Amino acid sequence: MTVDRDQVLRTAAALLTRKATATMDEVARAAGIGRATLHRHFAGREALVRALEELGIRELEAALDTARLDEDGAPDALRRLVAAVEPVAGLLAFLVTENQLFEGEQMNQGWARIDARVSALFRRGQEQGAFRIDLTPAWLTEALYGLIGSGAWAVQDGRVAAKDFQYMIAELLLGGVRRSVEK
Repeated sequence: MTVDRDQVLRTAAALLTRKATATMDEVARAAGIGRATLHRHFAGREALVRALEELGIRELEAALDTARLDEDGAPDALRRLVAAVEPVAGLLAFLVTENQLFEGEQMNQGWARIDARVSALFRRGQEQGAFRIDLTPAWLTEALYGLIGSGAWAVQDGRVAAKDFQYMIAELLLGGVRRSVEK
C-alpha cells in the first residue's frame, strides 16, 4: 500500500490542532496507517512536527500570495489576509505553540519570510496614515497571529461560529490598530 505523505500530514495537522498532545499512535490511527508505517515516514514526533512546519509555511506563504498584500489600502489587504489564512488557522495555532520550532539554530527561515511580509503590511498601513504608529509592525504581526490562533481554537471548540471568524479577527485587530484622529 502506498502512503500519501501529504495526506498523512494533513490528517496529523487536523488531529494536532484539536489535541496538541496526541501521541504518534493516535496520529497513525487517525491517518489509517500502522505506527511502523508512520515511523518510516517520520522518525518521531519532532520529525513529524518539522514536516508539519514545512507544510504550514508553504500554506501560509500561499495565503500571503492570495491576499495580495500590496494592493489597495492596508485595512482591505489585512481583511484579505485574514480570509486567506482562515483555512490554515488551526495549523498556525498549533505551530506557533510548538516551542521547539523557535529555539536554537534550527529555526526555519520561512517564519522570518512570513513575518517580514506581514510586518511590511502593517508598516505600509502606518505610512499611509491608516494604522497607529505607536505600535510596532512586529507587535502587530504577533497580535495578528495570536488572534488567528485564538479564533481557530474558539471555532474548533464551538464557542464561535465559523462564519464569524474573519469578521471578528479583522474588526478586532483593525479597531485597535486604526489611527484615530484627535480633535
